Amino acid sequence: MDRGQDARLLRAVGRAWDWRRRLERGDVTTIADLAREEGISDRYVSRVIRLAWLAPSVLERLVLRREPTVLSIFDLCGVAELPWAEQPEKVFD
Repeated sequence: MDRGQDARLLRAVGRAWDWRRRLERGDVTTIADLAREEGISDRYVSRVIRLAWLAPSVLERLVLRREPTVLSIFDLCGVAELPWAEQPEKVFD
């Protein structure tokens, strides 16, 4: 993963966690409300927010160790729906 892609991934993960916290706190009540506040599509928010549910081991390797992933951000969002035990293999192998 190049530096630009690495930076985009880290921003997307940070954004996803921010959105998750805002929903959990009740700052916004729906994805549509969140998207409207951010000025982006609700489809984009609903896809990217999945990054906030990546396995802790995957997040540690991506964010702290800065290990490269073999996936695009788009594909990584889909991996977040898998059980945590399956995610590292999909993300790094």
